[in-house]
Amino acid sequence: MFRVHAIYIIAVYIACELIANVTAGKITVVGPFTVPAAIYIFALTFTLIDLINEGLGKIAARRVVFAAFGANILLALYAQITVMLPSPVWFEGAASFEAVFGQVPRIVAASLTAFLVSGLLDVELFAKLRKRLNPGWRVVASNAVSTLIDSLIFITIAFAGVFPAADLIMLITGQYVIKLAVTGVSVPLIYLVRATVSVKTGEV
Repeated sequence: MFRVHAIYIIAVYIACELIANVTAGKITVVGPFTVPAAIYIFALTFTLIDLINEGLGKIAARRVVFAAFGANILLALYAQITVMLPSPVWFEGAASFEAVFGQVPRIVAASLTAFLVSGLLDVELFAKLRKRLNPGWRVVASNAVSTLIDSLIFITIAFAGVFPAADLIMLITGQYVIKLAVTGVSVPLIYLVRATVSVKTGEV
């Protein structure tokens, strides 16, 4: 039964990845932390890939991560192409469009690298913990590690040498805390899906 519904969960996962890239330019404040608006929906993707891993197996989950990686590359490339295309003189939104989609190559590289490494790591960890922990704790354990790695890689590649080390630590800490909070809120999702459809693990 899960395989019938898996396409919808995979579609939501990839959509969340793309939405996160588009909304990364908006900075938000949560308590003492300053984080991109993308972080809330991006953190959810770790739980979604765990759900795919639970229902379809590690091999299929890994393929989904690579598919999302390809979609992110396509988005980044086409966004840059649209920014470079000339606009008519009467179009007043060119500067705003470029501000949203004209990301510098270093940020794009940091985002793609962090996503691929942390996504594949999460898949491996969740699979290895399959026989040791229940689904909820597997989500928490795998996400706790993979979201930390994601934050470390992204902040380091994107901002090392730009901001002082103390600021980098604050940025990493803020992102990590918010990601863990989203993970905690999203854990019931895996139980909801398991209760709604029959989830039988397997390799595809």
